[in-house]
Amino acid sequence: MPILERETDLFPDHLFDLAESPIETESQWWAVYTKSRQEKELTRALLALELPFYCPTIPHKYRSPAGRMRTSYVPLFSNYLFMYTDGEGRYRAFKSNLICNTIDVTDGARLTHDLRQIQRLIELNIPLNIEAQLQPGKRVRIKSGPMTGIEGIILKREGRSHLQVAVNFLQQGASVKLEDFEVERID
Repeated sequence: MPILERETDLFPDHLFDLAESPIETESQWWAVYTKSRQEKELTRALLALELPFYCPTIPHKYRSPAGRMRTSYVPLFSNYLFMYTDGEGRYRAFKSNLICNTIDVTDGARLTHDLRQIQRLIELNIPLNIEAQLQPGKRVRIKSGPMTGIEGIILKREGRSHLQVAVNFLQQGASVKLEDFEVERID
């Protein structure tokens, strides 16, 4: 049983389509570095301000001191979330007093692609491991199964293969165990 219900981590639901839209707009991606442990509070503030954002969250299961299984939802990237807005929206978000810094994203198309892949993995309810400081490896694309089209880097850990999907801008990502998925190499 969850401690709190899962909160909105993507607003609006069509954010990635909005970011890929060919229509000229002043909006751009901003990587937002929050005050410590304030990611969810900031998502609530951005939702109230109706500012587009994505803060990927994953379930974290653990046992309470009484031995019961609990589930909480934690941000995939500690202290980070992503806003898609213009300078005025950025200023309004700063007024929440929950932001330490924003980082201008220079390759918005790449970030949109990376975040869409992370969202897709989360939606598949596959157990994810948080990965930081990416190491170079073989880039692959999954050819079949529910993760078809997802691209990442093959990692070896504990004798098992993992697919690491990255948000290159942050040099962080998530990995999932590769079972019998058919992959093709990307050069």
